[in-house]
Amino acid sequence: MKSSTRLLFIPLDERPCNYQFPYLLAQGTDLEMERPPLEWMGQKKTPGDTTRLWAWLEERAATADGAIVAMDTLLYGGIVPSRLHGMSSEQVRDRVNRLRRLKQLYPQLTLYAFQLIMRCPQYSLADEEPDYYADWGREIFRKGFIEHRQELGIATAEELLELTDIKERLPIEILDDYLGRRHVNLEANEVALDLVAEGIIDFMIIPQDDSAPYGYTAKDQQRLRSRISELGLDLNVYMYPGADEVGCTLLARWVNKMNNVVPLVYPRLSALQGAFVVPLFEDRYFYETLKYQIMAAGGLIASSATEADWILLANTPGDTMAEASSQQRAMTGYDVHRNVVELVEYGSYMLQYAGQNVAVADVGYANGADLKLLRLLKQKGLLFKLAGYAGWNTSSNTLGTVIAQSMLYTHYGSTEEHLDFLSLRYAEDACYCAVVRTAMNNEIVEQMGFTKFMLDGPRGSVAAVIRGRLEQALNEYVNGPEGCVEIIDCYMPWNRTFEVGLTVRHHAEKRG
Repeated sequence: MKSSTRLLFIPLDERPCNYQFPYLLAQGTDLEMERPPLEWMGQKKTPGDTTRLWAWLEERAATADGAIVAMDTLLYGGIVPSRLHGMSSEQVRDRVNRLRRLKQLYPQLTLYAFQLIMRCPQYSLADEEPDYYADWGREIFRKGFIEHRQELGIATAEELLELTDIKERLPIEILDDYLGRRHVNLEANEVALDLVAEGIIDFMIIPQDDSAPYGYTAKDQQRLRSRISELGLDLNVYMYPGADEVGCTLLARWVNKMNNVVPLVYPRLSALQGAFVVPLFEDRYFYETLKYQIMAAGGLIASSATEADWILLANTPGDTMAEASSQQRAMTGYDVHRNVVELVEYGSYMLQYAGQNVAVADVGYANGADLKLLRLLKQKGLLFKLAGYAGWNTSSNTLGTVIAQSMLYTHYGSTEEHLDFLSLRYAEDACYCAVVRTAMNNEIVEQMGFTKFMLDGPRGSVAAVIRGRLEQALNEYVNGPEGCVEIIDCYMPWNRTFEVGLTVRHHAEKRG
């Protein structure tokens, strides 16, 4: 790769997973990644400054080699504003078409884009949706879900009764607002596909955020998949579960393409049935998404470990996936229908005796790491020898993150930046998501006089308590002779407990 390679990056929103993770991964490379100032990116329901973001992209494209752009940010100001905007089809279409002009002015620019299908959560909560979703979210989801099943001729009599009841109660103005925005967003997806067909966008991912097999999102997905095939774009547009990890995925794809390599990845699962688990918040078998995640990052699945560039240890459930917050309770499927010990022993052998690069996709649970796996990795002294690790949010969030880190590891090795990013994953995915957040949500936040959706600011007393508890958890689960993690900064980006913002450093030995 030429040393002057410059890559522009428009993140999906201002949260660390979108704004920071791809940027941090790029730091250990010979790639120069530029992103807009954080203050232009908006704040949760407040959209980013799209005028400035477009101007930034258009100004810098003249001297850039490529760009990774979140279409939802350029069109609506971020992922949450994409569910709240009041824009017309014409306004959105005009914004999409600015990419055509950009490519005409700067044909040297390789353009990777990603654009979500608007999600339809199954619950009534307005935290990331329009305010009326607090009262009507469940009904909106169920209406779309049952109507889809009705069209397919598989709705039950009980479901049809429920649908009649929802239609009588759900205010028409609320439904019109919701479906109108879905229609505008879907048209924006279709216009973007036209840009791929014209060669304006070189590669595109349409990730599915919180997908379900039936409903509004599933129908939109079917329509777009048909359009992709009509235009002959199946090799240029991928559609699979995910969202917040796609910036990392496209960074890895960029690096592999620039180096003209297709890394081969050999997956090894902890459970025989793991390939056939449908992860929480997703709509298909784990293994089908795994194939897409590896391909999207520029690789392919290897048929054997010996031909692979690296091995992916996938810690899957044995049958049904549970939340990480529930792992203290005994669950038969986790204890009987998988073998985590064999997974770790195999990884240790391949790393230490076969000289293979080994990474861990910790997808045993949703929304946090598997603490049993972490203990075994620590006992084997593997934590800081891995090519990558992730275990956060959805299975796809985890897969995209660890695959991207591991792809970069095969090019650049164990840099300081790599060890820092590993340390961040252990601090966040394991110690925060699986340990500290669970405790905070159970009782501590309420005892402090707050709720998990409303804390006392990004750097208030709750953030201070979390930092102290994180340091304790790191000492228990991570820190040891092979390396230690120091927390430099800890804050709550959206003033809620769900995500944490961390800056950490890896040290070869414990300090203080």
